[in-house]
Amino acid sequence: MDYEFKTVEEYLEKLPEDRREIMEMLRELILSNLPEGFVETISYGMISYVVPHSIYPKGYHVNPKEPLPFMSLASQKNHIAIYHSGIYMIPELEKWFREEYSKRVSTKLDIGKSCIRFKNPKKIPYELLEELFMKISVGEYVDLYEKSLRGKG
Repeated sequence: MDYEFKTVEEYLEKLPEDRREIMEMLRELILSNLPEGFVETISYGMISYVVPHSIYPKGYHVNPKEPLPFMSLASQKNHIAIYHSGIYMIPELEKWFREEYSKRVSTKLDIGKSCIRFKNPKKIPYELLEELFMKISVGEYVDLYEKSLRGKG
């Protein structure tokens, strides 16, 4: 989608009805299962879940005025995408997700460094995603992020 949104509600309102329903289900799944401390916002044109400055005052190293991004949900032209930093930063988490996906879903996993793409909404493994969303606390993520920054220095 090539729109500029200020709120999650605006984002969802612009979606076609069939996409909106799926995105709302995924959003509710995230809000119900993401550990306490992450905050929902619009970031980079997507529904995003971030570590707010009140928890991590340094913000995102690329732009410290922005909160630390953790996960995003987006309706793209040909798929629904979940961008999950934990999948990118924790090899064991990616391995777990790949293994569990292959056990639970008959279609091939479409995944990039942090992006999980779902082209067929009927094949979204909601229970698996629910487990994924609960895996990393804000504190664990901030620690992991800090270690990754030290590794780049």
